Amino acid sequence: MSSAISKRVFDIIFSIFALLLTSILMIIISILIKIFSPNGPIFFRQKRLGLNGKEFEVLKFRTMIPNAEDELKRILESDPEAKEEYLKYRKLKNDTRIIKGIGSFLRKTSLDELPQFINVLVGEMSIVGPRPYMMAEFEGYPKEVVDKITSVKPGITGYWQTIPNRNNTTFDERVKKDLEYIEKRCLWLDMVLVFKTVGVMALKSGA
Repeated sequence: MSSAISKRVFDIIFSIFALLLTSILMIIISILIKIFSPNGPIFFRQKRLGLNGKEFEVLKFRTMIPNAEDELKRILESDPEAKEEYLKYRKLKNDTRIIKGIGSFLRKTSLDELPQFINVLVGEMSIVGPRPYMMAEFEGYPKEVVDKITSVKPGITGYWQTIPNRNNTTFDERVKKDLEYIEKRCLWLDMVLVFKTVGVMALKSGA
């Protein structure tokens, strides 16, 4: 069996098991999102780069207010320090757009990413791979980097997600780690990274 087929079989079996195991938890999370933020949808959908640069809609539990994109634009235009932080990390540490009461918890524990097992099941993502990036995030990067990153399917987890205090890693460091994974990738490494991810989530470190 080729490595590509083995990886796909692993992805299918793992994602089915994960969806079954977390089904009740996902229902509870859905209810809580509607309680704390009733005006928006349960799921967040956003176009990301997939295999060979083909875009797909990544699924997450919504952790931000409904008009989060417009609010981000307003914040970056009015606050130079926030803009500098966002350009460096592609996130804000004190993000006022996060749903109060549940948003921070879902993000810290990575439970907001559970719906991505659906992306894996339909073949748009893999369990392990580079982060599913947006094209706009690669502004200023050489085309060769984008081509390399999209030469494999994006993953729910990967190298940089298993780094302690990963919240402090810059965007450039994340890209570097993803490129390193692509060079070393194999089924055994995938399994190691899955176990490391479970450990990070259990410790609630650096989400």
